[in-house]
Amino acid sequence: MRRLISALALAAAVAATVTAGPAASAEAAPAPASAGAVRAPAGSASARTPVVFVHGYLSDGVTWDPAVAAFLAAGYRPGDLFTYSYDFFGSNKTSAQGLAAFVAKVKADTGADKVDIVNHSMGGLVSLWYAKELGGAADIKHMASLAAPHHGTYIAGLCAVLSVSCQEMSPGSDFLKRLASGDETPGAVDYRTWYSPCDGVINPFTSTPLKGAVNTLVPCETHLGFLTDVGLLTQVASAFKG
Repeated sequence: MRRLISALALAAAVAATVTAGPAASAEAAPAPASAGAVRAPAGSASARTPVVFVHGYLSDGVTWDPAVAAFLAAGYRPGDLFTYSYDFFGSNKTSAQGLAAFVAKVKADTGADKVDIVNHSMGGLVSLWYAKELGGAADIKHMASLAAPHHGTYIAGLCAVLSVSCQEMSPGSDFLKRLASGDETPGAVDYRTWYSPCDGVINPFTSTPLKGAVNTLVPCETHLGFLTDVGLLTQVASAFKG
């Protein structure tokens, strides 16, 4: 029990470090799944496919500030970029339903036929459930998953007593069995994943790759490093041009 409490305290401290600082474009705290689209930051839109960023556990939209900067540097305009925040303690199924509503609003606001999705960590489960179980694949052009526990992570056992989402993220859960059944990459979506043996949170790190996706092994990247590595984020933005 003492080990569990210590691990959770460490995870909370890490999350606080990641989300601290000025929120230039996204919500400063987790918002309910029904929250409206949040642009990062306001500005004129372009002809590019809108990008929706989906955060992970113990996180929120602020974590995407480095990614937003990288995408802007790659030629995107502020009106192309959106962050989706949700209650990470709740079921990933519920969060996926919120993502479906969020994407519908982004499409309505921009006039776009589809969106691109970039997710990190547990956000990969939210995104994939939306794509596979809620028919979201029809509304997605590209999906980039950074250090996502698509097949679970044993680290989730440390928070399973606190949240349904961690129970679902645990290897062997009914949720993960459903995601792994049949086609792991449904529809005409360009699925891509990035994963690393230095992750430290996704255990095993090979949980991230999906059958049918373009899976990129990064030699050594920490779990939180995926959110700040400008070179990697630029690579993701470039992949969306295809």
